[in-house]
Amino acid sequence: MECEGTKKVVLVIGSTGIVGSALINLLLLENPKNPVGSCKKVYALSRRPMPPWYMTASSSSFSSNNDPIPTVIHLHVDLADDAAVTKALAPLTDITHVFYVTWAPRHGWSNTEAHTVNRAMLSSVLSAVIPNAPDLKHVALQSGRNQSADPFQPPVRGAFAEDGWLGPFSEDLPRPDYPDLEDALIDGIASRVGDVTWSVHRPATILGFSPRSSRNLVSSLCVYAAICSKEGAVLRWPGSLVAWEGFSDACDAWLIAVQAIWAAMMARPNEAFNCGNGDVFKWKQLWPILASYFGVPWAGYEGEDQRFKLEEAMVGKEPVWAEIINENGLVETELDDITTWWLVDAVVNAEKEHVETMNKSKEFGFHSIYDTVRCFDTCIRKMKASRIVP
Repeated sequence: MECEGTKKVVLVIGSTGIVGSALINLLLLENPKNPVGSCKKVYALSRRPMPPWYMTASSSSFSSNNDPIPTVIHLHVDLADDAAVTKALAPLTDITHVFYVTWAPRHGWSNTEAHTVNRAMLSSVLSAVIPNAPDLKHVALQSGRNQSADPFQPPVRGAFAEDGWLGPFSEDLPRPDYPDLEDALIDGIASRVGDVTWSVHRPATILGFSPRSSRNLVSSLCVYAAICSKEGAVLRWPGSLVAWEGFSDACDAWLIAVQAIWAAMMARPNEAFNCGNGDVFKWKQLWPILASYFGVPWAGYEGEDQRFKLEEAMVGKEPVWAEIINENGLVETELDDITTWWLVDAVVNAEKEHVETMNKSKEFGFHSIYDTVRCFDTCIRKMKASRIVP
């Protein structure tokens, strides 16, 4: 990831999201073996400022081996405002690497609306950066499962049989026939093919912690458990039997950040990679762990007639959350900032098992793995240690 003898200048788009926060902290990591240790500056772009309670990993000016900690410059830009994007990014002529790890919320949008808006945002960023950053070497894009053909529309290369799922899903599944983020990436750097390389990262369900995120699964579950504890209620499983009993996969946000940086250093770039922890889990493994951290009784799958939507069940819980904050001396947070109920509903109501293979990454030399149960446990511990939940 070296740039012809110069140190890297990184632009992180979506710096307050789950993966963006992991990237920022990795770039600031005080470790002489850090693969991004030669980074000298980070432009951290987000739509809103980070809340005052959120701190990055490093607050000192120098690392333990006396190398200067990269300068972090925070930029606050609405990516839907093309003129604002150009004004903010065009002057940043020293950028060498871009990590685009944001996605505008699409709750209530159609797939067409979501892809149109997000494709325009990415194109706006690339249009501002590509012509004006002569030392640019690599653009890494986080997309997702929805960037490949819909896995629930069989048959696809034998991935489905008439009687069910035969996955796991690989990167060579057919792409959608409508324009998506990955198309926008390739189009955006077309003028500098051979000069600028790219990588695409398609994570499974993301587990992590961030100050703000439109897709914050663990944070939402912790808040749900805390509210159950406050109200003396059972932590009920709201979702499907398939999600409860079947195999799922997930990806730690830190692992996505590590994979994106690894890809930027590859000898053979211009590839798309699935990104997962490398194992599978069942939600019935995680549910008792969640309940134990908040001291509440729990119930698993109780039948189709007992399924419910958290987005509906949590309506009007803002006063309850305010009481929990006051009683436990937690940091002041807004319920909407740290929860995404519709995302939880989408994950726990899966009607088919959906897991992905990491074989391609392994074949290219990426062998990092995380234990998902341990990852889930760690995320809850971090939420509690940060006094976001009791």
